[in-house]
Amino acid sequence: MEVTNYLLGYKDKYIVQNTQMFNFSLDSVLLPNFVTLNKNIKNILDIGCGNAPIPLILSTKTNALITGVEIQKEVYDLAVKSVKINNLENQINIINADINEIYNQFETESFDVITCNPPFFKVSEKSNLNKSDYKTIARHEIKLNLDDIFKISKKLLKNNGYVAIVHRPERLLDILNSMQKYNIEPKKIQFIYPKTNMEANILLVEGMKNGKKGLKVLNPIYTHLDNGEYTEQIKKYFDGEVKYE
Repeated sequence: MEVTNYLLGYKDKYIVQNTQMFNFSLDSVLLPNFVTLNKNIKNILDIGCGNAPIPLILSTKTNALITGVEIQKEVYDLAVKSVKINNLENQINIINADINEIYNQFETESFDVITCNPPFFKVSEKSNLNKSDYKTIARHEIKLNLDDIFKISKKLLKNNGYVAIVHRPERLLDILNSMQKYNIEPKKIQFIYPKTNMEANILLVEGMKNGKKGLKVLNPIYTHLDNGEYTEQIKKYFDGEVKYE
C-alpha cells in the first residue's frame, strides 16, 4: 500500500512510501547531515537511493544537481513520485539501473560528492536468500558491496571529492580497508549510539579521493534518552512521521 508522508524533520517535503517495503529510517536522515557540503559542489550521486530520502534532504542543503540510482523498479517508481510531489525534477534525477552496470557510462570525475546507504550484511555460502526479494537486496550485499562502492567512487569522484556512507560499526575495518584499496582516504567517522549506556549501532564514514592523511573522530551522537524520547541532537533532524492527506 502506497502512502505519502512528511519527510521526517522537513515539514515542507513529502515522501512516497510502500508499507510492504522498507520505509526510510534514521540512517537516511543522519547521512545527508554528516556528509561534507560546500558552495562549490555542483553534482552529487546517491547510490542505491531507495525512495529518495537522501536526495530529498540533500536538496534542502545544496543547489547541486543530484542523481539517484536505484536498481529495483518498484522502489525507483516511489522515488520518482517522491521527487515529483516536491517539484524537484529540475534538481533531482532518478535512474532505474544497476550502478555496477552503468557507472562506466558516466564521465570520469563527474561528481563532487557520492553518498550511499548500502546493504549491511555480507553474503556467505550458508546464506539462504531469495535473491529477487527487495528486502533481501536492500539488506545483503547481493547487488552492491563495499568494494563496488569505492571502485565506483574512485572513477566518478573528482579529485579531492567526498564519498560518505552509513553502515554498522562492526564493518568499520572492512570499510577503511576497502576505501584505501581504491585511493579513498578516510577523513572522518562518527558513531551513533541508541542510548548513553549502550554500544554504538550506526556508523558514519567519509573519505576523500586522493586525500591527505588525517582522520577525525567526531563527537558521538546519542539517539534516545533513558525514557525512550529522542535526544535534542536527533530532534533537529527527526521530528516524527506525520501522515499527509
